[in-house]
Amino acid sequence: MLIKVESYSGYKADERPKALVMGDKRLEIKEVIDRWYGADHDYFKVMAEDGFVYIIRHDRFRDEWELVMMERAD
Repeated sequence: MLIKVESYSGYKADERPKALVMGDKRLEIKEVIDRWYGADHDYFKVMAEDGFVYIIRHDRFRDEWELVMMERAD
């Protein structure tokens, strides 16, 4: 599912996500739990203000964000 992400850009573009936007719902990112980098994509595992953990993926070539997984944090 394609989503919009508001991100912090420091020494590089889209360095880390600050908020997820899904439709008309905006969720602030409370914590970046993990991140890893692939050949074409950057992945982030984040905790949002709604108590869910999300894995999101940024396609660097198309500049698109995708929701990969979401689950309730325990």
